[in-house]
Amino acid sequence: MASPDALEHVPPRRRPLDAVLSVRRAVRSFLSEPEHAAHLRAGELYVGVSGGADSLALAEAAAHVGGRLGVRVCALVVDHQLQAGSSEIARRAADEALRLGVHTAKVLAVTVEGPGGPEAAARRARYAALRDNAAESALVLLGHTLDDQAETVLLGLGRGSGPRSLAGMRPFEVPWARPLLDTPRAVTRAACHELGVHPWDDPHNTDPRFRRVRLREEVLPLLEDVLAGGVAAALARTARQLREDCDALDSIADEVLAGALDGAGLRVEVLATVPSPVRRRVLRTWLLHGGVRELTDAHLRSVDELVERWRGQGGVFLPGGVEARRAHGKLVLNRCQPTTPGS
Repeated sequence: MASPDALEHVPPRRRPLDAVLSVRRAVRSFLSEPEHAAHLRAGELYVGVSGGADSLALAEAAAHVGGRLGVRVCALVVDHQLQAGSSEIARRAADEALRLGVHTAKVLAVTVEGPGGPEAAARRARYAALRDNAAESALVLLGHTLDDQAETVLLGLGRGSGPRSLAGMRPFEVPWARPLLDTPRAVTRAACHELGVHPWDDPHNTDPRFRRVRLREEVLPLLEDVLAGGVAAALARTARQLREDCDALDSIADEVLAGALDGAGLRVEVLATVPSPVRRRVLRTWLLHGGVRELTDAHLRSVDELVERWRGQGGVFLPGGVEARRAHGKLVLNRCQPTTPGS
């Protein structure tokens, strides 16, 4: 039997890194699905890194799992150039990702401009930079968490955007891959703590001028209190259920569209036989392919009335200089000629 003195020198048993293992498991499970694994054949995997806890925890997990799969992992850090010192923040994020095990890290400076406000413009610039700098057919992992999904669902609900918006972010939509949509933000923060990483906290993430920040800081905590917890998980679960329903309806709508197409138009007799939710999906695809932009629910319902409530009315004018009209048993699209002064 060992003496008491000998026992004092036995090294303590190391506590498992629970949060790190949880993030790694999520990434390993995601990449092991056949549809996702097929994109690893190129031997490269990309991770969008902001320097925040979510993306750094994801970068470490991707490096760990990618190493065991024989895949090179590259961190892509977007510098939006919206704040003083942003280039240094981006460089530190790249260095941290390298320390966490990625093979390479690249800083991408972008210009944020265009319509829709700073959030939308920054998002467009970020996604364009990530897409342009990733190898063709390779995956780009994004660090969106369960909490981000809950916020997205609430934003869609408040805007009245319909089931497509309430379905939230897709886990997989080439090249974008979101393996942490079932992982709470608290887990990624805990993972960084376990790794000894000090993530950067973007001041925009606490700026109440942004709706998403007020949802995060005010609305969700209130809902958690009123509904006794579990709200973020419930919203994410609702998004998943709606996404499955939307996918099923979209599949049916694709079949209807194929049967209704007659040249560039749609045969009304085919459209009239299907339920309106399916028909509006058919119309949405047809109108988008026809060049209509910024299509709203009101636009869709107006075009739908050419099928369901036809009384010989005129056409429906849509964004992009397009008119939808019913003629000779078909829905057709006409390009509107711009009017000139004095005409």
